[in-house]
Amino acid sequence: MNKAIFLDRDGVINENTHYVNCIEDFHILPKVKEALILFKQAGYKIFVVTNQGGIEKGFITREDVEEIHDYMIKELPEIMDFDYCPSYNSFGRKPNPGMLYKLALNNEVFLGHSWMIGDMATDVIAGIRAGCKTGLIVNKIEESIKVSGKVNIYADSLYDAAIQILTLEGFLL
Repeated sequence: MNKAIFLDRDGVINENTHYVNCIEDFHILPKVKEALILFKQAGYKIFVVTNQGGIEKGFITREDVEEIHDYMIKELPEIMDFDYCPSYNSFGRKPNPGMLYKLALNNEVFLGHSWMIGDMATDVIAGIRAGCKTGLIVNKIEESIKVSGKVNIYADSLYDAAIQILTLEGFLL
């Protein structure tokens, strides 16, 4: 069985503006590519799981989301696949673990050896519910408070999370 890194999108991979509705709004954060390369070199499959409720609200279309994700995978080819939830009332929407389960099943991933990294409490809770270890990118102190004591690592960026995880897992000494 494979191990994976599941990543939230906005605030972890790219700047978290109100809604990322087009490629022009998608700005990759510093050292994201370097972090993904480190994870890939350590044998992790890399997936993106993102709530995209803007579809249900009519702010963005599925085609727009898929165009952004195609662009993201072109710029960051270390990412194997992504899943997104367009609905506010769905088992797939984080904090529910549906997207993680789906990707794990389709890619023979063992969730117990995998990580979910996000910047919101909903990301951490989804990871815990799926049986993953979790990391929180600390962008908002209130998110840290919501999951205090439940997170395996706290990080300032995805690159910082990669260094911490790979050190904990024995890949970096």
